[in-house]
Amino acid sequence: MTQNATHRQHPIGTGFTAASTTDDVLAGLDLTGRHVVVTGGHNGLGRETTRALAAAGATVVVGSRDPERAAARLAGIERVETSRLDLVDPDSVDAFVARYLASGRPLHALINNAGLMGGPLVRDARGYESQFATNHLGHFQLTLGLLPALRAADGARVVNLTSGGHRASDIRWDDPHFATGYDELGMLGYGQSKTANVLFAVELDRRWAADGIRGYAVHPGIVVTTELGPFVAAGQQRPSQWLDDEALRAMGLVDDAGRPVIDPEHEKKTVQQGASTSVFAATSPLLADVGGVYLKDNDVSPLDEDPQQQDFTTEQNPSATVVPHAIDPVSARRLWELSERLLER
Repeated sequence: MTQNATHRQHPIGTGFTAASTTDDVLAGLDLTGRHVVVTGGHNGLGRETTRALAAAGATVVVGSRDPERAAARLAGIERVETSRLDLVDPDSVDAFVARYLASGRPLHALINNAGLMGGPLVRDARGYESQFATNHLGHFQLTLGLLPALRAADGARVVNLTSGGHRASDIRWDDPHFATGYDELGMLGYGQSKTANVLFAVELDRRWAADGIRGYAVHPGIVVTTELGPFVAAGQQRPSQWLDDEALRAMGLVDDAGRPVIDPEHEKKTVQQGASTSVFAATSPLLADVGGVYLKDNDVSPLDEDPQQQDFTTEQNPSATVVPHAIDPVSARRLWELSERLLER
């Protein structure tokens, strides 16, 4: 386990809060000349991340399985382009990387935002469990491929969207693709993939900080209106009794009229509040000397050294504070090596 005396999970007092928005954390920053890639940057949290960064002057490339659809969703936002990217198709990832590198542009921030959450067991063409393959492995391949552009930025950041759901599962080292043990709602698979997002940021920062590339994992909070929701796959919403209004009310996510409950101190946020920590991680000068950490509410999360088991399908106020298994440096190195082997197959 992580040696708690040496971990980096100490809040730094940024002055921002759980209620801060993307525009709050970008106030006074001029991103003119900065180049950013946002995967899934046309929906929900990703679209708000794209909008805010472009409004501050950045040029943003959005990776999407359907670039034309993505472009339609982003119409009216300046300095944004779309490029095809399917994270579970290694050839598609390689093609995206080749197009970006051929442009000759440096890459100042890579925001690994796209993802799946929950649902029945689905495997990709390699036989890999889809949440691990999409949320972690595809982004791992993408990030390694874009390393030359990140180095060329002379100071770059890689931001992985994770979740308090990382608390649900460590990496299943002996069975990461669920030959057995996949739960009905898929939350163990989701939890494993979100732990992987944090461990990836930890090891990336250790390996690449000397090149001026820092890694961060970001918990955005719970955003009911985002298109990332349980049982989302291939852009299609699958029926689920868990997501009906009664269930959402039981979880404290919507009120009796079906309107989203906004309570940022208890993780329930607007899209602008939810995307703020991604934007903060990608741009804030307050993080100039900090990396390899899990962020929430626009600051470094403290470490929950004695986490209690939670049921994320019913808990009204689940904790999203980072837990030891997600920042363990030994696990971080092990996952990097496992991911490299999985990409070779």
